[in-house]
Amino acid sequence: MSTSVRAALAWCGLHAVAVAMAIGFLAPLLFLLLTSVMTDQQALTSDLWPRDWQWSNFVTVFDKAPMLGYFAHSLFYSITATAAMLVSSVPVAYALAKLRWRGRTWAFYLVIVAMLLPPQVIAVPMYVMWAKLGLTGSLWPLILPNLFGDAFSIFLLRQFLVAIPQSYIDSARIDGASELGVLLRIVVPMARPGIAAAGLFMFLKTWNDYFGPLLYTGENRANWTLSLGLAAFRSTHQVQWNLTMAATVLVMLPVVVLFFFAQKSFIEGIKLSGVKG
Repeated sequence: MSTSVRAALAWCGLHAVAVAMAIGFLAPLLFLLLTSVMTDQQALTSDLWPRDWQWSNFVTVFDKAPMLGYFAHSLFYSITATAAMLVSSVPVAYALAKLRWRGRTWAFYLVIVAMLLPPQVIAVPMYVMWAKLGLTGSLWPLILPNLFGDAFSIFLLRQFLVAIPQSYIDSARIDGASELGVLLRIVVPMARPGIAAAGLFMFLKTWNDYFGPLLYTGENRANWTLSLGLAAFRSTHQVQWNLTMAATVLVMLPVVVLFFFAQKSFIEGIKLSGVKG
């Protein structure tokens, strides 16, 4: 057996699992895209390839439902919640990673416990509280809690900040910088990949959130997000799978574009956040 044949077999053996997983991941997406440009009749058949490409399906979706309004609500929810999370979680992560104070370890354990609790556990008391404040029917009950930090984001950021050399921070303190100055001028610039990863995680979480908007805005269609709008669209057009798939593609597109442009910072932030525990 020649060297080239052995090298080809070795390559196939090493990458066979990866290729199989890639095909398994991409196949549903390809089916989604192909179905979204089919006619109503063909979408109900077993055909996998469009006979007549109906790009107008994407325009029809906007005629059938107020998708632009749903998109605006989702964008507002995701951006404001992500910004609020970063403003509150970065200082907490810095305190847990770089400041020495009594009870720091136990505080970190509480963050881990909070991260493990599902949101449904506190759904009822939280809903009662926001109802008494008169904020139900809007997205504010989903945005305002992020001003008090997010457990997973604090954990992720703390793991990244631990990897920042302490010598940089000590040098800034010797030069007379306050803790806020150290955070803003030294830590935040060095932690941009980790902050980008945490922000992207939060953006994806809120963009795809269905339970929260359903709980607080389910009875107020004027504040629906894309997740609720897509579910209602599927119920209304349940036999028009081509339109349902086209609407799904439109919902997925902003997230795919965002990850495409932010993937370098995202992957770097995830990789470096596990350097030290």
